[in-house]
Amino acid sequence: MASTIKKTKQKTLPPRSKVKAADTWDLSSLYPNDKAWETAFAKWEKQIKGYAKFQGTLSKSAAQLAACLKFDSKFDRLAEQLGTYAFLKTTEDTAEGEYQRMMGRYQHVASEASQAASFIRPEILAIPTTKFKKFLAAKELKPYQLMLDRLVRYKPHTLGDAEERLIAMQSQMSDTSHHTFSQLTDADFKFGMIKNEKGETIELSHSSFSALLHSSKRAVRKAAFHQYHGVYESHENALAATLRGSVERDVYYAKARGYDSALQKALFADNVPLSLYDNLISAVRKRQPVIGRYLDLRRRKMRLKEIHHYDTYVPILSDLDQKRTWKQAIKTVLDSLEPLGNEYCTVLRAGLTDERWCDRYSNRGKQSGAFSCGTFDGAPYILMNYQPTVLDHVFTLTHEAGHSMHSFYSAKSQPYQYYDYVIFVAEVASTFNEQLLSRHLMRQAKTDEERAYLVNRDIDAIRGTIIRQTMFAEFEKVVHELAESGEPLTVDCFKSEYKKLLQAYFGPDFVIDEQLKLECLRIPHFYRAFYVYKYATGLSAAIALSERVLNGGQRELSDYLSFLKGGCSKYPLDLLRDAGVDMAKPEPVETALDRFESLVDELDALL
Repeated sequence: MASTIKKTKQKTLPPRSKVKAADTWDLSSLYPNDKAWETAFAKWEKQIKGYAKFQGTLSKSAAQLAACLKFDSKFDRLAEQLGTYAFLKTTEDTAEGEYQRMMGRYQHVASEASQAASFIRPEILAIPTTKFKKFLAAKELKPYQLMLDRLVRYKPHTLGDAEERLIAMQSQMSDTSHHTFSQLTDADFKFGMIKNEKGETIELSHSSFSALLHSSKRAVRKAAFHQYHGVYESHENALAATLRGSVERDVYYAKARGYDSALQKALFADNVPLSLYDNLISAVRKRQPVIGRYLDLRRRKMRLKEIHHYDTYVPILSDLDQKRTWKQAIKTVLDSLEPLGNEYCTVLRAGLTDERWCDRYSNRGKQSGAFSCGTFDGAPYILMNYQPTVLDHVFTLTHEAGHSMHSFYSAKSQPYQYYDYVIFVAEVASTFNEQLLSRHLMRQAKTDEERAYLVNRDIDAIRGTIIRQTMFAEFEKVVHELAESGEPLTVDCFKSEYKKLLQAYFGPDFVIDEQLKLECLRIPHFYRAFYVYKYATGLSAAIALSERVLNGGQRELSDYLSFLKGGCSKYPLDLLRDAGVDMAKPEPVETALDRFESLVDELDALL
């Protein structure tokens, strides 16, 4: 008897070799092929020995110092090109051993080069102040003056050779807390099995937990929340000890180098005043009533008696049923970016089409997610895993395009040593583009429901990036101050301080489940402290600048494009100030939170 069972057609990802060339990036701006990379790599490796002739000579003359810096810059520029090509090739298919080996060889030689060049910084810092000032007046050092000015700022915080050697020897040991946390949570923790909204039994993990919090079924969200945090609860003492070790490490290095606090040490590199950090926290805290109003709006529209943390991720409205092909996504993005002018859009259009900056779709073994990777000599490449039915992927495209155009303008406008912008400003250009896309789509919305979906998306972006990250930033500040004052950081201390912040930021009507206090033990960023505030300031600056450009004229546009061209030629606050937003003052954050409040008002009216 013939079988009547039909085989289910399964859609599988194609191997890399079957992907159309037009859908992949063209890496020839870096190297035309692997053979050319190998030739350049061999040449680069031989150049390491060139550092030896400069060792012990940097204080002899300005010309000798300039020669060393020129050699180092040229060497580093070639290293960037080689490393980027190798890295991008590994992302095409993470199972391809040849490119993993290529990347490993590059990293090994780069480590050797770092050791060979390690004398440069301490030798420069050892040059007597009077002599160094004379050096800076020499024309040979003019291209490196800003770099040297930044370096000598560290002189009061640089120790003697013996002490510096001891601190350098501690580097691996000092990362123990971070590595322990990663091994515990990524390797050892088993969260068990759980049923999703379809009734399917799936494994609960970090990634599936995030997906389950977006489930339309509250019972699924609630079960996932408690089961996931239950594992953290059973290890809370070990996690608290690990986090305490990380905080104490920060405090130790700050004291050893003569900083007033761990926070001051963290802000020093970007020349950011402590007042910026405090202004951010103060501005967000003042808006608690509107945060509470939004959470109550969410509660009412979701028809809930009370709102818990696990109710704050699921969309109030279901996703928009829209499909955009790659070409349509590019058109949508470019249409939204028209306020940035013809050159910006022309360059980006070419990059996303004929010049093949972007690796578009998923293939077997390809790295997940998305990123932008710019270099001084090559195109600013973008990795995507684009899906036509996912609106967020259009936002991801414009986000990464913002990074890439930032890299394009910086490389075009600055010398190598000043083109690479710092993290503090990195998220401004990307989230600026998201703001323009969001407003463009809102204008095009055909129904109240469509507009409400986009408004709610914007609200949750601000809530997640500005409000939530600011709460994280305040937690980092509080626990470091407690450690600096000699207060023991026990598990009860961590949970108590975190609960206070949850109450302060989300208000009396937000239900704080007992297990939510454990969230402070599971945030990876807390093991690399004083970074999260940059997310909040970045989006705040982007909102303020986007409103300035959209409501302004040629001058406002020119100011913003000059910011994109600035690289790291100035400190980040100076770059943003020249663009028209002073992040040292509370106004930009207040502007962003004004936007949040107006969106909440609109969503309430639309729903």
